[in-house]
Amino acid sequence: MNVKRRTFLLGSAGALAAHAAPPSDQVVLGVIGSGSRGTFVMTVFQKDAALRVGAICDVYEPNLERAISTASKVAGTQPKVYRNYRELLADKDVQAVLIATPEHWHYQMVMDALAAGKDIYVEKPLCQTPEQGAKLVEAEKKTKSVIQVGMQRRSYDLYLEGRGIVASGKLGSVRMVRGWWLNNYLGGAAATKLDGPLDWEQWQGPAPHHPFDANRFRQWRFYADYAGGILADQGAHVFDGFHMLMNATYPSAVNASGGKPHKAGVDQPESVVAIAEYPEDFIGVFSVNYAAMQYQSRNDQLNQLDGDLARMDIGREDLKVFLKGAEDRPAMEKKSEKGFGYATDLHVSNFLECVRSRQTPTAPMKLAFPAALVVQMANLSLKQGRRLKWNAGLGRVEA
Repeated sequence: MNVKRRTFLLGSAGALAAHAAPPSDQVVLGVIGSGSRGTFVMTVFQKDAALRVGAICDVYEPNLERAISTASKVAGTQPKVYRNYRELLADKDVQAVLIATPEHWHYQMVMDALAAGKDIYVEKPLCQTPEQGAKLVEAEKKTKSVIQVGMQRRSYDLYLEGRGIVASGKLGSVRMVRGWWLNNYLGGAAATKLDGPLDWEQWQGPAPHHPFDANRFRQWRFYADYAGGILADQGAHVFDGFHMLMNATYPSAVNASGGKPHKAGVDQPESVVAIAEYPEDFIGVFSVNYAAMQYQSRNDQLNQLDGDLARMDIGREDLKVFLKGAEDRPAMEKKSEKGFGYATDLHVSNFLECVRSRQTPTAPMKLAFPAALVVQMANLSLKQGRRLKWNAGLGRVEA
């Protein structure tokens, strides 16, 4: 598909029915996990006029009903309803799946989707443990499926520009990359009830089982049974940005320090510093603090690449380059044409283009796993109180 035609499809109104496109361009999508993020990304998929949402699966009825209603706003869309993802994967009409469930389900669902022969768009982090990630990367080598992980910076114009600046040598030798993310999620009491029926046992799935707890469902990102806390949730994005900008591979070692949790009911800290060492001869330092003051979203995250000739600052919406000895005024400035929100549009577009062309997308599992690995190692470092190494040859974490 040529670029002009792809741009037309992305920009077309959702009311254009999918069958208006040639059969070779049509893609039927199944959505597994229709919470706020899953439903939002589904609507981004629906901007492609040749995409039809054919099925939606969720174990929480309010989410399922809301997603069905949202999807059906596009003319000609009547998704099948599933409450078990394996039944959706068995649907022969579904070609590609969007997996936007809690993190503890990603590994098994991706493996099952591969076995079913589906193309896959899976939200980050890719997996919950280093062992899972190593198995997924091996599985990717053997499959013909197209797999995109939701690391949208890899499709984002601003980060592509930044990567080119680093590669040009304009910054000189970069031995440290620093990133921070500041926000505040401490307000509010723990959840005690839900708005509708939930299949609690199916939702827990492969995780350790507990009696029903509404807060575990609502705040799953901040429980070790289901995810890696705010460090993993935001750190996977930031470290993936480091890797992309620096053309880095796996970390050689990771160390981390953190505070205690202050959010009601959860077991993961909101203030953490993670330091990763790389064989490309630089270190990446990420500080996350979700007990800070509230920022406007465009200002809550920044990365700085410290070269010996210049420094590059790159955030959500713009980048600036400051030359040595002239750091008061940027020598170069670049703003994203459409802002950070458009990065998801670009990432989904890249995935669909690759589904049709059978090319490799911008964020396959082999590139996404290293970012998940860094934050997993950081959490293990917090737990064990020591620096940990990655044995790339054996694919495992070692002391």
